Amino acid sequence: MAITPVKELVMRAKEEIETLSRDEVWRLAEAGEALVVDIRDPRELEREGRFPGAMHAPRGMLEFWFDPASPYHKEAFATDKKIILFCAGAWRSALAAKALKDMGGENIAEMDGGFGAWKKDGRPVE
Repeated sequence: MAITPVKELVMRAKEEIETLSRDEVWRLAEAGEALVVDIRDPRELEREGRFPGAMHAPRGMLEFWFDPASPYHKEAFATDKKIILFCAGAWRSALAAKALKDMGGENIAEMDGGFGAWKKDGRPVE
């Protein structure tokens, strides 16, 4: 039985979701118009640093935290702001953004290049 490679799943997801430039993500975050959500593993945050002001939502809990009917729901996700997800390299965030969109989420996007590209650009890191 052949499986669909993850790279293909990511490419398909990227065709269905909105990807924002790092400049646009920063502009929206600074203007208070976005909830920026870091879905990386906690060990990655400790090792690499954090996007200033981003909410951390572990990838394994994202859908549960997003769903208002879930006992794990986080109020931060009950927002009219654009929800912008990122991971290290914009693969997990693409799949996650598609999952939230498939759940009926609106105004969902991912950050181009992920935190790796953010850091490589020399942008602010906490």
